[in-house]
Parts: sequence; C-alpha cells; structure tokens
Amino acid sequence: MPHLGFTPLLVLALGASLGAAFPQGTLKSCSLSKYQFPVPHELKAVQKMKDQFEGTMLLSDRKCNTRLFHRKWRTAELSVPDRVMLVEAELDLATAMLALPTTPEFTEMRQRPLAFLTQAREDLRGCMAREAPSHQPSGKLRHWLQKLQMAKNTETAGCLESSTILHLFQVLHDLRCAALREQCT
Repeated sequence: MPHLGFTPLLVLALGASLGAAFPQGTLKSCSLSKYQFPVPHELKAVQKMKDQFEGTMLLSDRKCNTRLFHRKWRTAELSVPDRVMLVEAELDLATAMLALPTTPEFTEMRQRPLAFLTQAREDLRGCMAREAPSHQPSGKLRHWLQKLQMAKNTETAGCLESSTILHLFQVLHDLRCAALREQCT
C-alpha cells in the first residue's frame, strides 16, 4: 500500500470537500460585463448601418404596423432572468433580420453589427443555461413574447427587418440593462 504524507492527504481531502461544496459552474458566475459599456467602434458600426438603412427606407414605400418595440413597461422593471430572456429574444430577432439577403453594400455593412449581436446572444444563452435554466417569464414578458411570435407570423420580413434595425439601440439598451443586473434602474 503506498504511503502518503499528511500534507498531500490533507490537500486531497480539502480539494474533494471544496469540490463538493462548490459544484462546477457555480464558481464561474455569468459575466455580461463587457455589454455594460459596449466598445465605441461596435456602436459606430451599428449607427452607420442604421443611418444607411434609414436612408434607403425613405426611398421605399413600406407600410408597416409593427409596434413590437413600443412597450408600456421599462426593461428595468423586469427581474434579472426576465431581462436576459427579453434580450435573448430581441437578439434572436435582430440576428435573423440582419442575416436576411440584401444588397452587397448593405450586406457588408451588416457584418460587424451582426457578429457583435450574435456573440451577445450566445453569451446570454450561456447565462440562462447556467443561472436560470428553468425560469418562467413573468406576465409582462410572456405577453411581449407572444406579441413577438404573432409579429413573426403576421408581419412581412421587410417590416420586421425595418422595425428591428430602427430599434437596434433599444436592443442595445436592453442588453446593457441585462448586463448591469440589479444595478439597472
């Protein structure tokens, strides 16, 4: 039988005890801190894309009734898991709309915002999976999620695209609020 000294045995015992006391995943908290203050070049890329889109929108004859981003409540009124769930749904929509086929010039302009929003969505999904995998949305959020689903089923892709791109800074604000967690007011 191998002989272990007291110190290595104590280290092994403590390691096993601490491992059981802090299961994997709980020591590593969900960090969305990089979204509290997005990097200026990311915001500039979103603004540039939005400006170009607004310029082309003036030339189109789209008539849309989508009021998806007009809510009677503020994001800060939601619980932290609700905020994350809200932003995840908004980012799902935003990334889907930015991935739609468009002119080559606008496709290139969408690349940086699309990459940024896709990464944020993946980070949010990871947080939900770690922190609140079985979270049920509040009544406010559930109602908005139903409104989102109805809009996806009834609105044209062009109207959803317009509404989403024109409200990207609201999505970024909601992302920031989710990242600030309890500090969002």
